[in-house]
Amino acid sequence: MVDQIKRDNNDLFKYAITKFLFKNQSFLMLLRIVVSLVFFYAIYYGFTHQTKENLFTWAVFWGIFWALFMVITLPTLGRVFCGICPHGFLGKYITKFGLQKKMPKWLQNRYIGLGILMIGWWGVYYLNPGLFRSPLGTAVMFSVMTVLAFVLYFLYKDMSYCKSVCPIGVLTRAYGKMSFTWLGTYKEECSSCKTFECASACPQNLKPFTFDKRDSITDCTLCMDCTKGCEAVAFRITKPSFSLFKKFQTMPAEIWAYILILAAIPVTMSFHHGINRSNAAGDMIWTKTAHWVEQYINFGTLDAVGLFAFLYAVIFSVVAAVAGMYVASKILQKDFKSVFYDLGYAYAPLFIIGSIAHTLESFFTHEANKIAEGFGQAVGMTLHVAPLASRGDSWLHIFGALKWIAIIWALVILYKRLAKIDATKMKKMVAFPFAASLIIFFLSVNLYRVYVFKTYGMAKHSHHSMQHKTAKKPQVKG
Repeated sequence: MVDQIKRDNNDLFKYAITKFLFKNQSFLMLLRIVVSLVFFYAIYYGFTHQTKENLFTWAVFWGIFWALFMVITLPTLGRVFCGICPHGFLGKYITKFGLQKKMPKWLQNRYIGLGILMIGWWGVYYLNPGLFRSPLGTAVMFSVMTVLAFVLYFLYKDMSYCKSVCPIGVLTRAYGKMSFTWLGTYKEECSSCKTFECASACPQNLKPFTFDKRDSITDCTLCMDCTKGCEAVAFRITKPSFSLFKKFQTMPAEIWAYILILAAIPVTMSFHHGINRSNAAGDMIWTKTAHWVEQYINFGTLDAVGLFAFLYAVIFSVVAAVAGMYVASKILQKDFKSVFYDLGYAYAPLFIIGSIAHTLESFFTHEANKIAEGFGQAVGMTLHVAPLASRGDSWLHIFGALKWIAIIWALVILYKRLAKIDATKMKKMVAFPFAASLIIFFLSVNLYRVYVFKTYGMAKHSHHSMQHKTAKKPQVKG
Protein backbone atom coordinates (compact mmCIF):
# COMPACT_ATOMS: atom_id res chain seq x y z
CA MET A 1 0.00 0.00 0.00
CA VAL A 2 1.22 3.52 -0.89
CA ASP A 3 0.25 6.42 1.37
CA GLN A 4 1.86 9.31 -0.51
CA ILE A 5 2.97 9.78 -4.09
CA LYS A 6 4.32 12.47 -6.40
CA ARG A 7 1.74 12.64 -9.15
CA ASP A 8 2.32 13.32 -12.84
CA ASN A 9 1.02 16.53 -14.38
CA ASN A 10 -1.56 14.62 -16.42
CA ASP A 11 -2.98 12.92 -13.33
CA LEU A 12 -6.33 14.49 -12.46
CA PHE A 13 -5.83 13.48 -8.83
CA LYS A 14 -2.99 16.00 -8.62
CA TYR A 15 -5.26 19.05 -8.83
CA ALA A 16 -7.61 20.16 -6.07
CA ILE A 17 -10.79 20.61 -8.14
CA THR A 18 -10.56 17.42 -10.20
CA LYS A 19 -9.34 15.46 -7.18
CA PHE A 20 -12.43 16.59 -5.30
CA LEU A 21 -14.74 15.72 -8.22
CA PHE A 22 -13.32 12.28 -8.99
CA LYS A 23 -11.65 11.06 -5.81
CA ASN A 24 -13.25 12.67 -2.78
CA GLN A 25 -15.30 9.83 -1.29
CA SER A 26 -17.65 12.08 0.68
CA PHE A 27 -18.53 14.08 -2.41
CA LEU A 28 -18.99 10.94 -4.52
CA MET A 29 -21.24 9.39 -1.87
CA LEU A 30 -23.38 12.54 -1.72
CA LEU A 31 -23.56 12.67 -5.52
CA ARG A 32 -24.68 9.03 -5.73
CA ILE A 33 -27.34 9.57 -3.08
CA VAL A 34 -28.71 12.63 -4.90
CA VAL A 35 -28.70 10.84 -8.26
CA SER A 36 -30.47 7.84 -6.72
CA LEU A 37 -33.12 10.02 -5.10
CA VAL A 38 -33.78 11.84 -8.37
CA PHE A 39 -33.86 8.49 -10.23
CA PHE A 40 -36.46 6.89 -7.95
CA TYR A 41 -38.50 10.07 -7.60
CA ALA A 42 -38.69 10.33 -11.41
CA ILE A 43 -40.01 6.75 -11.54
CA TYR A 44 -42.56 7.49 -8.81
CA TYR A 45 -43.55 10.70 -10.60
CA GLY A 46 -44.09 8.72 -13.80
CA PHE A 47 -46.58 6.44 -12.05
CA THR A 48 -48.45 9.28 -10.33
CA HIS A 49 -48.38 11.74 -13.28
CA GLN A 50 -49.03 9.63 -16.35
CA THR A 51 -50.03 12.31 -18.84
CA LYS A 52 -47.79 14.07 -21.35
CA GLU A 53 -47.81 17.15 -19.11
CA ASN A 54 -45.29 15.31 -16.93
CA LEU A 55 -41.98 16.83 -18.07
CA PHE A 56 -39.96 15.74 -15.06
CA THR A 57 -39.82 12.02 -15.81
CA TRP A 58 -38.87 12.80 -19.41
CA ALA A 59 -36.25 15.31 -18.25
CA VAL A 60 -34.46 12.82 -15.99
CA PHE A 61 -34.37 9.78 -18.28
CA TRP A 62 -34.52 11.15 -21.83
CA GLY A 63 -33.25 14.69 -21.34
CA ILE A 64 -30.29 14.28 -18.97
CA PHE A 65 -29.54 10.56 -18.63
CA TRP A 66 -29.92 9.74 -22.32
CA ALA A 67 -28.75 11.20 -24.52
CA LEU A 68 -27.10 14.31 -23.04
CA PHE A 69 -25.02 12.90 -20.18
CA MET A 70 -24.21 9.54 -21.78
CA VAL A 71 -23.33 10.84 -25.23
CA ILE A 72 -21.22 13.72 -23.91
CA THR A 73 -19.29 11.93 -21.16
CA LEU A 74 -18.47 8.60 -22.83
CA PRO A 75 -16.09 10.02 -25.48
CA THR A 76 -14.61 12.50 -23.00
CA LEU A 77 -14.39 11.22 -19.41
CA GLY A 78 -15.31 7.58 -20.05
CA ARG A 79 -17.69 5.48 -17.95
CA VAL A 80 -18.33 8.09 -15.29
CA PHE A 81 -22.07 7.45 -15.44
CA CYS A 82 -21.51 3.87 -14.28
CA GLY A 83 -19.64 5.32 -11.31
CA ILE A 84 -22.75 7.18 -10.12
CA CYS A 85 -25.45 4.84 -11.50
CA PRO A 86 -28.14 4.13 -8.87
CA HIS A 87 -28.18 0.45 -9.80
CA GLY A 88 -24.45 0.04 -9.30
CA PHE A 89 -24.39 2.24 -6.20
CA LEU A 90 -27.09 0.29 -4.37
CA GLY A 91 -26.12 -3.01 -5.97
CA LYS A 92 -22.76 -2.90 -4.27
CA TYR A 93 -24.44 -3.08 -0.87
CA ILE A 94 -27.02 -5.62 -2.00
CA THR A 95 -24.22 -7.88 -3.24
CA LYS A 96 -22.34 -7.50 0.02
CA PHE A 97 -25.23 -9.02 1.96
CA GLY A 98 -26.41 -11.31 -0.84
CA LEU A 99 -25.82 -14.96 -1.67
CA GLN A 100 -22.48 -14.30 -3.40
CA LYS A 101 -22.97 -17.08 -5.95
CA LYS A 102 -21.02 -17.32 -9.18
CA MET A 103 -23.15 -16.27 -12.13
CA PRO A 104 -23.86 -19.26 -14.42
CA LYS A 105 -22.08 -19.24 -17.77
CA TRP A 106 -25.27 -18.88 -19.78
CA LEU A 107 -25.90 -15.56 -18.02
CA GLN A 108 -22.30 -14.40 -18.44
CA ASN A 109 -23.21 -13.27 -21.90
CA ARG A 110 -22.88 -9.64 -22.89
CA TYR A 111 -25.14 -10.24 -25.87
CA ILE A 112 -28.04 -10.42 -23.41
CA GLY A 113 -27.74 -6.73 -22.62
CA LEU A 114 -27.18 -5.89 -26.28
CA GLY A 115 -30.24 -7.93 -27.23
CA ILE A 116 -32.37 -6.11 -24.64
CA LEU A 117 -31.28 -2.81 -26.17
CA MET A 118 -31.86 -3.80 -29.77
CA ILE A 119 -35.12 -5.71 -29.42
CA GLY A 120 -36.59 -4.62 -26.10
CA TRP A 121 -35.86 -0.95 -26.61
CA TRP A 122 -35.09 0.14 -30.19
CA GLY A 123 -37.30 -2.44 -31.92
CA VAL A 124 -40.23 -1.48 -29.71
CA TYR A 125 -39.39 2.23 -29.99
CA TYR A 126 -39.62 2.34 -33.79
CA LEU A 127 -42.77 0.20 -33.84
CA ASN A 128 -44.49 2.19 -31.08
CA PRO A 129 -42.54 5.43 -30.40
CA GLY A 130 -44.83 6.64 -27.65
CA LEU A 131 -44.79 3.51 -25.48
CA PHE A 132 -41.55 3.85 -23.52
CA ARG A 133 -41.23 7.61 -23.92
CA SER A 134 -44.51 8.21 -22.11
CA PRO A 135 -44.23 8.93 -18.36
CA LEU A 136 -45.92 5.65 -17.42
CA GLY A 137 -43.99 3.63 -20.00
CA THR A 138 -40.71 5.10 -18.78
CA ALA A 139 -41.58 4.39 -15.15
CA VAL A 140 -42.58 0.80 -15.88
CA MET A 141 -39.47 0.09 -17.96
CA PHE A 142 -37.00 1.42 -15.39
CA SER A 143 -38.90 -0.26 -12.56
CA VAL A 144 -38.58 -3.62 -14.28
CA MET A 145 -34.89 -3.07 -14.98
CA THR A 146 -34.30 -2.02 -11.37
CA VAL A 147 -36.01 -5.11 -9.94
CA LEU A 148 -34.05 -7.34 -12.34
CA ALA A 149 -30.79 -5.65 -11.41
CA PHE A 150 -31.37 -5.92 -7.65
CA VAL A 151 -32.32 -9.60 -7.87
CA LEU A 152 -29.16 -10.41 -9.82
CA TYR A 153 -27.02 -8.31 -7.45
CA PHE A 154 -28.42 -10.30 -4.53
CA LEU A 155 -27.80 -13.66 -6.18
CA TYR A 156 -24.37 -13.20 -7.73
CA LYS A 157 -21.00 -11.82 -6.67
CA ASP A 158 -18.55 -9.36 -8.27
CA MET A 159 -21.27 -7.04 -9.63
CA SER A 160 -21.95 -9.61 -12.35
CA TYR A 161 -25.11 -7.81 -13.46
CA CYS A 162 -23.04 -4.77 -14.49
CA LYS A 163 -20.56 -6.94 -16.41
CA SER A 164 -22.89 -9.24 -18.30
CA VAL A 165 -26.57 -8.27 -18.26
CA CYS A 166 -26.89 -4.49 -17.91
CA PRO A 167 -27.86 -3.04 -21.34
CA ILE A 168 -26.09 0.22 -20.56
CA GLY A 169 -23.00 -1.60 -19.31
CA VAL A 170 -22.38 -3.11 -22.75
CA LEU A 171 -22.44 0.33 -24.33
CA THR A 172 -20.38 2.14 -21.75
CA ARG A 173 -17.65 -0.51 -21.83
CA ALA A 174 -17.46 -0.32 -25.62
CA TYR A 175 -17.69 3.44 -26.07
CA GLY A 176 -15.62 4.28 -23.00
CA LYS A 177 -12.59 3.40 -25.12
CA MET A 178 -13.10 6.69 -26.98
CA SER A 179 -12.38 8.83 -23.92
CA PHE A 180 -9.30 10.86 -23.09
CA THR A 181 -9.07 9.61 -19.50
CA TRP A 182 -7.46 6.44 -18.19
CA LEU A 183 -7.49 4.75 -14.80
CA GLY A 184 -4.18 3.09 -14.01
CA THR A 185 -1.42 3.03 -11.44
CA TYR A 186 2.16 4.19 -10.93
CA LYS A 187 4.34 1.34 -12.11
CA GLU A 188 7.32 1.84 -9.78
CA GLU A 189 5.18 2.01 -6.66
CA CYS A 190 3.16 -1.04 -7.75
CA SER A 191 6.23 -3.16 -8.51
CA SER A 192 7.02 -3.64 -4.83
CA CYS A 193 3.40 -4.03 -3.67
CA LYS A 194 2.48 -7.33 -2.06
CA THR A 195 -0.90 -6.49 -0.56
CA PHE A 196 -2.88 -5.34 -3.65
CA GLU A 197 -5.27 -3.05 -1.78
CA CYS A 198 -6.52 -1.49 -5.03
CA ALA A 199 -7.78 -4.90 -6.17
CA SER A 200 -9.22 -5.74 -2.76
CA ALA A 201 -11.20 -2.49 -2.76
CA CYS A 202 -12.68 -3.10 -6.24
CA PRO A 203 -16.32 -4.29 -6.02
CA GLN A 204 -15.94 -6.04 -9.38
CA ASN A 205 -12.81 -7.94 -8.36
CA LEU A 206 -10.66 -6.21 -11.00
CA LYS A 207 -6.94 -5.52 -10.78
CA PRO A 208 -6.19 -1.84 -11.53
CA PHE A 209 -2.43 -2.46 -11.40
CA THR A 210 -2.76 -4.53 -14.61
CA PHE A 211 -4.71 -1.96 -16.66
CA ASP A 212 -1.67 -0.16 -18.10
CA LYS A 213 0.15 -3.33 -19.07
CA ARG A 214 -2.92 -4.78 -20.79
CA ASP A 215 -3.93 -1.48 -22.48
CA SER A 216 -7.44 -2.13 -21.17
CA ILE A 217 -9.41 -1.13 -18.09
CA THR A 218 -11.78 -4.07 -18.76
CA ASP A 219 -15.05 -3.66 -16.81
CA CYS A 220 -13.91 -0.76 -14.64
CA THR A 221 -16.87 1.55 -13.97
CA LEU A 222 -14.77 4.40 -12.54
CA CYS A 223 -16.44 4.03 -9.16
CA MET A 224 -13.05 5.08 -7.68
CA ASP A 225 -13.31 2.66 -4.76
CA CYS A 226 -9.76 1.54 -5.58
CA THR A 227 -8.48 5.02 -4.72
CA LYS A 228 -9.47 4.37 -1.10
CA GLY A 229 -7.18 1.36 -1.00
CA CYS A 230 -3.99 2.88 -2.41
CA GLU A 231 -2.62 6.27 -3.43
CA ALA A 232 -0.77 4.71 -6.38
CA VAL A 233 -3.99 4.73 -8.41
CA ALA A 234 -4.00 7.46 -11.07
CA PHE A 235 -6.71 8.98 -13.25
CA ARG A 236 -4.80 10.39 -16.20
CA ILE A 237 -5.54 12.61 -19.17
CA THR A 238 -4.46 10.78 -22.34
CA LYS A 239 -4.78 11.12 -26.08
CA PRO A 240 -8.41 10.48 -27.09
CA SER A 241 -9.05 6.79 -27.81
CA PHE A 242 -5.33 6.07 -27.38
CA SER A 243 -5.92 2.41 -26.46
CA LEU A 244 -7.62 1.83 -29.82
CA PHE A 245 -4.26 2.41 -31.49
CA LYS A 246 -2.74 -0.43 -29.48
CA LYS A 247 -3.05 -4.19 -29.26
CA PHE A 248 -5.33 -5.52 -26.54
CA GLN A 249 -7.60 -8.45 -25.90
CA THR A 250 -10.62 -7.86 -28.11
CA MET A 251 -14.23 -8.51 -27.12
CA PRO A 252 -16.64 -9.53 -29.92
CA ALA A 253 -19.68 -8.08 -28.13
CA GLU A 254 -18.11 -4.62 -28.29
CA ILE A 255 -17.74 -4.78 -32.07
CA TRP A 256 -21.36 -5.87 -32.43
CA ALA A 257 -22.37 -3.03 -30.12
CA TYR A 258 -20.66 -0.56 -32.46
CA ILE A 259 -22.37 -2.03 -35.53
CA LEU A 260 -25.87 -2.54 -34.11
CA ILE A 261 -26.12 0.73 -32.21
CA LEU A 262 -24.91 2.59 -35.31
CA ALA A 263 -27.70 0.86 -37.23
CA ALA A 264 -30.34 1.38 -34.54
CA ILE A 265 -29.76 5.07 -33.92
CA PRO A 266 -28.07 7.26 -36.58
CA VAL A 267 -28.81 5.04 -39.60
CA THR A 268 -32.44 4.31 -38.70
CA MET A 269 -32.96 7.93 -37.69
CA SER A 270 -31.60 8.99 -41.10
CA PHE A 271 -34.01 6.59 -42.80
CA HIS A 272 -37.15 7.13 -40.75
CA HIS A 273 -36.84 10.57 -39.15
CA GLY A 274 -34.74 12.00 -41.98
CA ILE A 275 -35.41 10.72 -45.50
CA ASN A 276 -39.02 9.87 -44.62
CA ARG A 277 -39.66 13.57 -44.11
CA SER A 278 -38.88 14.18 -47.78
CA ASN A 279 -41.06 13.86 -50.86
CA ALA A 280 -39.10 10.71 -51.74
CA ALA A 281 -40.40 8.80 -48.70
CA GLY A 282 -42.86 6.74 -50.70
CA ASP A 283 -40.13 5.30 -52.91
CA MET A 284 -37.94 4.07 -50.07
CA ILE A 285 -37.65 0.29 -49.70
CA TRP A 286 -38.70 0.30 -46.02
CA THR A 287 -41.87 2.27 -46.87
CA LYS A 288 -42.76 -0.02 -49.76
CA THR A 289 -42.13 -3.12 -47.66
CA ALA A 290 -44.29 -1.75 -44.84
CA HIS A 291 -47.18 -1.02 -47.20
CA TRP A 292 -46.91 -4.50 -48.74
CA VAL A 293 -46.90 -6.21 -45.32
CA GLU A 294 -49.84 -4.07 -44.18
CA GLN A 295 -51.94 -5.77 -46.84
CA TYR A 296 -51.69 -8.96 -44.78
CA ILE A 297 -51.12 -7.72 -41.23
CA ASN A 298 -53.13 -5.01 -39.54
CA PHE A 299 -50.64 -2.87 -37.59
CA GLY A 300 -53.38 -0.55 -36.35
CA THR A 301 -51.77 2.50 -34.76
CA LEU A 302 -48.32 0.90 -34.75
CA ASP A 303 -45.65 2.35 -37.02
CA ALA A 304 -44.88 -0.32 -39.63
CA VAL A 305 -42.68 2.07 -41.62
CA GLY A 306 -40.57 2.75 -38.54
CA LEU A 307 -40.18 -0.97 -37.85
CA PHE A 308 -38.99 -1.76 -41.37
CA ALA A 309 -36.71 1.28 -41.47
CA PHE A 310 -35.08 -0.17 -38.35
CA LEU A 311 -34.84 -3.69 -39.81
CA TYR A 312 -33.34 -2.50 -43.09
CA ALA A 313 -30.86 -0.29 -41.25
CA VAL A 314 -29.68 -3.29 -39.24
CA ILE A 315 -29.46 -5.52 -42.33
CA PHE A 316 -27.58 -2.95 -44.43
CA SER A 317 -25.15 -2.14 -41.61
CA VAL A 318 -24.40 -5.76 -40.74
CA VAL A 319 -23.92 -6.73 -44.40
CA ALA A 320 -21.63 -3.75 -45.01
CA ALA A 321 -19.48 -4.59 -41.98
CA VAL A 322 -19.31 -8.37 -42.39
CA ALA A 323 -18.94 -8.49 -46.18
CA GLY A 324 -16.30 -5.77 -46.18
CA MET A 325 -14.25 -7.38 -43.44
CA TYR A 326 -14.59 -10.80 -45.07
CA VAL A 327 -13.11 -9.53 -48.33
CA ALA A 328 -10.39 -7.70 -46.38
CA SER A 329 -9.49 -10.89 -44.51
CA LYS A 330 -9.15 -12.77 -47.80
CA ILE A 331 -6.90 -10.06 -49.24
CA LEU A 332 -4.78 -10.06 -46.08
CA GLN A 333 -4.85 -13.88 -46.00
CA LYS A 334 -5.83 -13.82 -42.33
CA ASP A 335 -8.55 -15.46 -40.28
CA PHE A 336 -11.84 -13.62 -40.76
CA LYS A 337 -12.77 -13.48 -37.08
CA SER A 338 -9.40 -12.11 -36.00
CA VAL A 339 -9.56 -9.41 -38.69
CA PHE A 340 -13.20 -8.56 -37.98
CA TYR A 341 -12.82 -8.27 -34.21
CA ASP A 342 -9.50 -6.45 -34.42
CA LEU A 343 -10.24 -3.88 -37.13
CA GLY A 344 -13.87 -3.52 -36.00
CA TYR A 345 -12.78 -1.17 -33.22
CA ALA A 346 -12.45 1.46 -35.92
CA TYR A 347 -16.27 1.71 -35.86
CA ALA A 348 -16.23 3.16 -32.34
CA PRO A 349 -16.36 6.90 -33.23
CA LEU A 350 -19.17 6.66 -35.78
CA PHE A 351 -22.15 6.66 -33.42
CA ILE A 352 -20.77 8.23 -30.27
CA ILE A 353 -18.98 11.19 -31.92
CA GLY A 354 -21.46 11.51 -34.76
CA SER A 355 -24.39 11.67 -32.34
CA ILE A 356 -22.99 14.56 -30.34
CA ALA A 357 -24.04 16.94 -33.12
CA HIS A 358 -27.72 15.99 -32.89
CA THR A 359 -27.60 15.78 -29.08
CA LEU A 360 -26.15 19.26 -28.63
CA GLU A 361 -28.39 20.85 -31.23
CA SER A 362 -31.48 19.32 -29.60
CA PHE A 363 -30.33 20.46 -26.17
CA PHE A 364 -29.97 24.07 -27.26
CA THR A 365 -33.10 24.25 -29.41
CA HIS A 366 -35.77 22.53 -27.33
CA GLU A 367 -34.51 20.31 -24.52
CA ALA A 368 -32.70 22.61 -22.07
CA ASN A 369 -35.87 24.61 -21.41
CA LYS A 370 -37.95 21.43 -21.01
CA ILE A 371 -35.41 20.03 -18.53
CA ALA A 372 -35.56 23.24 -16.47
CA GLU A 373 -39.36 23.27 -16.57
CA GLY A 374 -39.47 19.56 -15.68
CA PHE A 375 -37.35 19.97 -12.56
CA GLY A 376 -39.39 22.99 -11.57
CA GLN A 377 -42.51 20.89 -11.99
CA ALA A 378 -41.08 18.22 -9.67
CA VAL A 379 -40.91 20.68 -6.79
CA GLY A 380 -44.27 22.33 -7.50
CA MET A 381 -43.01 25.31 -9.49
CA THR A 382 -44.40 26.42 -12.84
CA LEU A 383 -41.59 27.73 -14.99
CA HIS A 384 -41.64 29.14 -18.51
CA VAL A 385 -38.13 28.94 -19.91
CA ALA A 386 -37.20 30.05 -23.40
CA PRO A 387 -35.05 27.76 -25.58
CA LEU A 388 -31.36 28.57 -25.65
CA ALA A 389 -31.37 28.72 -29.45
CA SER A 390 -33.68 28.53 -32.46
CA ARG A 391 -33.42 25.93 -35.19
CA GLY A 392 -32.45 28.57 -37.72
CA ASP A 393 -29.47 29.90 -35.77
CA SER A 394 -26.42 29.66 -38.01
CA TRP A 395 -23.99 28.93 -35.18
CA LEU A 396 -25.67 25.55 -34.61
CA HIS A 397 -24.24 24.33 -37.91
CA ILE A 398 -20.84 24.03 -36.27
CA PHE A 399 -22.07 20.85 -34.56
CA GLY A 400 -22.58 19.27 -37.98
CA ALA A 401 -18.81 19.02 -38.40
CA LEU A 402 -18.71 16.36 -35.68
CA LYS A 403 -20.11 13.71 -38.04
CA TRP A 404 -17.25 14.28 -40.42
CA ILE A 405 -14.78 14.23 -37.54
CA ALA A 406 -16.25 10.86 -36.51
CA ILE A 407 -15.73 9.46 -40.02
CA ILE A 408 -12.16 10.74 -40.27
CA TRP A 409 -11.40 9.48 -36.76
CA ALA A 410 -12.74 6.05 -37.64
CA LEU A 411 -10.57 5.89 -40.77
CA VAL A 412 -7.49 6.87 -38.76
CA ILE A 413 -8.15 4.14 -36.17
CA LEU A 414 -8.66 1.63 -38.98
CA TYR A 415 -5.37 2.67 -40.60
CA LYS A 416 -3.49 2.36 -37.30
CA ARG A 417 -4.98 -1.03 -36.43
CA LEU A 418 -4.46 -2.34 -39.96
CA ALA A 419 -0.80 -1.32 -39.77
CA LYS A 420 -0.29 -3.80 -36.90
CA ILE A 421 -1.40 -6.76 -39.02
CA ASP A 422 1.41 -8.84 -40.45
CA ALA A 423 0.90 -8.39 -44.20
CA THR A 424 2.52 -6.55 -47.10
CA LYS A 425 1.83 -2.86 -47.65
CA MET A 426 0.17 -3.62 -50.96
CA LYS A 427 -2.27 -6.07 -49.36
CA LYS A 428 -3.10 -3.55 -46.66
CA MET A 429 -3.73 -0.81 -49.23
CA VAL A 430 -6.08 -3.05 -51.21
CA ALA A 431 -7.81 -4.33 -48.07
CA PHE A 432 -8.34 -0.88 -46.53
CA PRO A 433 -11.44 0.26 -48.50
CA PHE A 434 -13.11 -3.11 -47.94
CA ALA A 435 -12.37 -3.02 -44.21
CA ALA A 436 -13.84 0.50 -44.22
CA SER A 437 -17.13 -0.65 -45.81
CA LEU A 438 -19.29 0.23 -42.80
CA ILE A 439 -17.60 3.62 -42.48
CA ILE A 440 -18.20 4.26 -46.19
CA PHE A 441 -21.83 3.13 -45.79
CA PHE A 442 -22.35 5.57 -42.90
CA LEU A 443 -20.81 8.35 -45.02
CA SER A 444 -23.06 7.41 -47.95
CA VAL A 445 -26.20 7.53 -45.80
CA ASN A 446 -25.36 11.08 -44.69
CA LEU A 447 -24.60 12.21 -48.24
CA TYR A 448 -27.72 10.51 -49.63
CA ARG A 449 -29.89 12.21 -47.05
CA VAL A 450 -28.58 15.61 -48.17
CA TYR A 451 -29.11 14.64 -51.83
CA VAL A 452 -32.71 13.55 -51.23
CA PHE A 453 -33.74 16.81 -49.59
CA LYS A 454 -32.02 18.92 -52.24
CA THR A 455 -33.58 16.92 -55.05
CA TYR A 456 -37.07 16.13 -53.76
CA GLY A 457 -37.58 18.70 -51.03
CA MET A 458 -39.25 18.50 -47.65
CA ALA A 459 -42.67 16.86 -47.55
CA LYS A 460 -45.61 19.00 -46.50
CA HIS A 461 -46.58 16.33 -43.98
CA SER A 462 -44.19 14.49 -41.66
CA HIS A 463 -43.59 10.77 -42.02
CA HIS A 464 -45.96 10.12 -39.12
CA SER A 465 -48.91 11.35 -41.15
CA MET A 466 -47.66 9.78 -44.38
CA GLN A 467 -46.83 6.30 -43.20
CA HIS A 468 -50.29 4.84 -43.77
CA LYS A 469 -50.87 6.60 -47.10
CA THR A 470 -50.32 4.97 -50.43
CA ALA A 471 -46.77 5.52 -51.69
CA LYS A 472 -46.71 8.09 -54.46
CA LYS A 473 -44.06 8.81 -57.01
CA PRO A 474 -42.06 11.83 -55.82
CA GLN A 475 -42.10 14.97 -57.88
CA VAL A 476 -38.68 16.32 -58.76
CA LYS A 477 -38.42 20.04 -58.36
CA GLY A 478 -37.58 21.80 -61.58
